[in-house]
Amino acid sequence: MSVSKLIIGLLCAVLCACQPGGNTTKNEDATDSLASQVVTVKSLREDSIVIAAVGDIMLGTSYPNASTLPPDGGKRSFNAVMDDLKNADLTFGNLEGVLLDTGAAAHYKLHQKSKAYMFRMPQKYVWLLKDAGFDLLSIANNHIGDFAGAGRASTMKMLDSAGIRYAGLRSHPTAIINVKDIVIGFSAFSPNSNTVPFLDLKNASRIIGELKQQTDIVIVSFHGGGEGTEFEHVPFKTESYNGENRGDVHAFAHNAVDAGADLVLGHGPHLTRAVERYKNRLIAYSLGNFCTYRGINVTGLCGIAPLLKINVNKKGEFISAKIIATQQTHPGGLKRDTTKRVIKRMKFLTETDFPQSGLHIDDNGLVTPVN
Repeated sequence: MSVSKLIIGLLCAVLCACQPGGNTTKNEDATDSLASQVVTVKSLREDSIVIAAVGDIMLGTSYPNASTLPPDGGKRSFNAVMDDLKNADLTFGNLEGVLLDTGAAAHYKLHQKSKAYMFRMPQKYVWLLKDAGFDLLSIANNHIGDFAGAGRASTMKMLDSAGIRYAGLRSHPTAIINVKDIVIGFSAFSPNSNTVPFLDLKNASRIIGELKQQTDIVIVSFHGGGEGTEFEHVPFKTESYNGENRGDVHAFAHNAVDAGADLVLGHGPHLTRAVERYKNRLIAYSLGNFCTYRGINVTGLCGIAPLLKINVNKKGEFISAKIIATQQTHPGGLKRDTTKRVIKRMKFLTETDFPQSGLHIDDNGLVTPVN
């Protein structure tokens, strides 16, 4: 397919998108051998699907007190990019924290050697996520354990109440969603307690392979790699941070695709990393800090992140993508970045870390295959 056709296809996909946030329904006929949940997302496009993917979301924390919550109750959190989130067939993000109104922090967290960050979002904030169009969230990360079992249980309860699907806990490793009669499976992994193990590649292959047998397209999310600007590049080896094994993200991503994943979405380093095309599937190694309120550093490179609109065919094969540049400041919040810094950075990182990736990123953020 020519680059011009790819561009036209992507523009048509974006312009014709409907808003899935308010019209999800249960699919009563779907089977669920992996204890996954099923919903249907309606769409106008028939030849491909568009997936909106973002990184870390933490809409303020009520711990230790309400001073670290946004003064407007988070109502304007996603305003700058609301249309882009909702105008997709499926919208994904990483929920960096729990949905819980009250409760004590996990005992082990309070005794960590490094400064403990506790992210406890009010339960009602689930409707901010719902109204922004999120259909699918990863809860496989280090902050899902901030308030122990109560935090995990409350988070799942609230996401269920809003009809937002999620995966990443050992008790809830996968989810299944129908998009335009395409069955999409989702699994999420992390090196943290009570989450689906990121470091066990054999087990990951099993979960992904079983999910692939039930679905047409498999999306895999992972929380891995070191944190901070010194971890901007994919190192092609095991990473450690504060004495913790954060895994080999490159080995995990390739293992996931080999096992049947069609799209791999990373987060964890709190900044953006490169993208790669492997076996005609897209891998995004870190989507950075997308929408956070205090508690997370958003200075410099940590304050820019992509909203990635990914176009794949019904087999999950990569067609094209669009990087929408965003930036954050505290307390200014999430905004579009007219200087397109994250586009420039992703282009540089991809060309540096994956010179043979088979991807071209232009100055406006259009990502296309080159061979």
